[in-house]
Amino acid sequence: MKLCIIGCGYVGLVSATCFADLGNQVICVDNDYDKIENLKLGIIPFYEPGLRELVTKNYDANRLKFSTELNNSIKKTDIVFICVGTPTKKNSFEADISQVMKLIKKMSSSINKFKIIVTKSTVPIITGDRIEKILSKKVNKKNFSVVSNPEFLREGEAIRDFIYPDRIVVGTNHNRTNKILKKLYGPLISKGANYLQTSRRAAELIKYVSNAFLATKIAFINEISNLCEMTDVKIDDISLGIGLDKRIGQRFLRPGPGYGGSCFPKDTKALLSIAKKFDINLSIIKSVVKSNEDRPDLILKKIFKILNYKIHNKKICFLGVTFKANTDDMRDSICLKLIPALIKKGALIKYYDPTGYKKEFKNYKNVSFSKNINSALEYSDLIIVHTEWNEFKSLNFKQFKSKKLVIFDLKNIYSQNLMTNQNFKYYSVGR
Repeated sequence: MKLCIIGCGYVGLVSATCFADLGNQVICVDNDYDKIENLKLGIIPFYEPGLRELVTKNYDANRLKFSTELNNSIKKTDIVFICVGTPTKKNSFEADISQVMKLIKKMSSSINKFKIIVTKSTVPIITGDRIEKILSKKVNKKNFSVVSNPEFLREGEAIRDFIYPDRIVVGTNHNRTNKILKKLYGPLISKGANYLQTSRRAAELIKYVSNAFLATKIAFINEISNLCEMTDVKIDDISLGIGLDKRIGQRFLRPGPGYGGSCFPKDTKALLSIAKKFDINLSIIKSVVKSNEDRPDLILKKIFKILNYKIHNKKICFLGVTFKANTDDMRDSICLKLIPALIKKGALIKYYDPTGYKKEFKNYKNVSFSKNINSALEYSDLIIVHTEWNEFKSLNFKQFKSKKLVIFDLKNIYSQNLMTNQNFKYYSVGR
């Protein structure tokens, strides 16, 4: 099939590449000229394991093309996927869908035959209705169909999540459209993916509710870990004990610094904003947002305690600064709150991250990037394991014999018994 993917960001580029790998002809469009030219050279604008190789493979096979020409790309294709950003509005919990709406107004003149317009961007309920209303002012309703087809891609696992999805949600009541999209996703359905056809509004809401529920599990287990620390109980036992209940499940029951990234923070807030418009009180989600916002302060208090409240001139090393492993995404990473707070107290920060230097810290005098783990750890008064990269899991702390190491493991990637038996001062979460 002939597809146009608008937006070469995370969702758009991964979707375009994977659709092309399934044998479709795909044009990926973006208004950033430099980004498009770099993509033609195989330069990916973000870190995602395996994506560069897959982009190169399909670009060389002429199944995947990159362009800045919006109108011509739409005219040449049959299905148009909208994959532009919907960030949180400033000073608000509401999702900013201005990019989506500007795009819809531009594309109306390019609908020269029947087109399926698909929103993969995460948008509030009734956005599809608004898109349909805008298009119908200039285009005959027989010539287009508006669909909600939310993505469920985890950063660091996006290619696998696309090829082997738990479910494919298609929000449309248009039979012709549903048949075409079911055929498009046929290769994935044949591998076992569940294909769920719903109303458009239901599909829009499913994405928000999914992320809100997962965020709830994270906030929940983090709060229980606080209780475990006060009662001399290991959170590992609690997570396993409740996770073995099939009604609960074991995933997302690992305590840590809190959720971050491009989805959970903005989507939980957007869901609250949606509910407010319909005069519905989502008290549980409110608590989840509040709990996650409070998390950095709780961690800071523990850091202060570990260092006996003597922070000035202390050398603190962060292993990993992205919001999670296998991504270079810094959005809503908890360390963006931890590091400035520690600097304010006079700490000297070094960090190592496998994805390299982070511009978010360029204006801080007492933050430096280390090109390797050894230089980051050298002479550190406290080592904070912030993300669970594999290279951190196999780290041999014994080689650093120059001083007694103090380690605060925010992801619980090390065995508590093993670390204490090696005479390290080891602190973790919920145990």
